Amino acid sequence: MSNEEILADRLRAAGYAVKEIEQAVGGAVAIAGLVTLEDGTELFAKTLTGPDRDIFLVESTGLSELRGVGGANTPDILCASPRLLVLEKMQPPRADDVEFWEELAQMVAALHMSTVSDRFGWHRDGWLGRLRQDNSWEEDGHTFFGERRILRWLSEPLVEAVLDRDDRRALERLCAALPELVPTQPPCLTHGDLWQQNIVATGGGAPVLIDPAVSYGWPEADLSMLWCAPRAPASERFFAVYREITSLPDGWEERMPVLHLREHLSAIAHGDDNWGAVDVVRSVIAPFRRSGG
Repeated sequence: MSNEEILADRLRAAGYAVKEIEQAVGGAVAIAGLVTLEDGTELFAKTLTGPDRDIFLVESTGLSELRGVGGANTPDILCASPRLLVLEKMQPPRADDVEFWEELAQMVAALHMSTVSDRFGWHRDGWLGRLRQDNSWEEDGHTFFGERRILRWLSEPLVEAVLDRDDRRALERLCAALPELVPTQPPCLTHGDLWQQNIVATGGGAPVLIDPAVSYGWPEADLSMLWCAPRAPASERFFAVYREITSLPDGWEERMPVLHLREHLSAIAHGDDNWGAVDVVRSVIAPFRRSGG
């Protein structure tokens, strides 16, 4: 059975009269597609193969919280179950002009500034890709980021296979030094996987956030996902507008590679080292190496 047939069967079991499905590309976790129903309605849907997991339930809760608590634009959730997620269809392709990135900066800044909290974490664990995201509550941001967002990956088999003892010890030293590297900042609600593939648009061109890995964390961790990943030239305007609204602490650009370590380690753990994640990790942790281990 093809991926489209699997998705169609599960949509029909949920009561949707499916006419056709155009498989979506770009996702590594789910079977996804743009769905046209018999009455002409267009939707976005995705399903999982293998054992039931709560990925879609966590994703839908995260989308609802980004919208309801943080005021961000997210798709309407039409169906969420362990095996099926159905959302309103967004409008491809997204514009990548200055106006779009300015509007996105205003939305993300409002999300971060309006959701300041006193604890890091979330009320439930989540997912980053196919692997669990530990969102256990923690009052100290440096401990939270070090343990839950960096060191957490060291026990993953694919990470163990490519990082040697010196690499792991350097990462541990970096985490111990986080209070000197990252200024104390209150947590806020973060998207958690804010790279440009997870930013789409409405038919009217307004930015919309999808595929979150929500938690209360450092706002700069969200920024690192955009700063360090390939992006459109016009996205420079995002950072200029965000800085104007939020008054980012000095030195934020230098902190981006450290905060982005979590994403590189996740890529290694998923077997998705397409951009040389191991080399990047070793470059970032180089100052924390010591001769003799």
